[in-house]
Amino acid sequence: QVQLVESGGGLVQPAGSLRLSCAASGVIGRISVMGWSRQAPGKQRELVASITRDTRTTYADSVKGRFSIARDNGKNTVWLQMNSLKPEDAAVYYCNIKDVINREYWGKGTLVTVSS
Repeated sequence: QVQLVESGGGLVQPAGSLRLSCAASGVIGRISVMGWSRQAPGKQRELVASITRDTRTTYADSVKGRFSIARDNGKNTVWLQMNSLKPEDAAVYYCNIKDVINREYWGKGTLVTVSS
């Protein structure tokens, strides 16, 4: 059974930083794409960043230049470094992965609160 375990969320002041981690276990075969999405109260879930196995990255316009995604293929782990956080970045952040036959899995989410 595939499990994604996220960590690193919490309360941070505006302009602060957080690093989210997500470790995947139980995956059969290689993970093609790893990513982070977020959902704020009353809003739709949106893709924040994704990274392919060969480290091609994509970012939402709202986080470009502030967030950075990275992965370790050997450890099936993905990180999201979030800098210069803004109140509008507050949300539940979800890790997700796709394997090579496009099966998609999601974590349970980790809460990020940005407030002074």
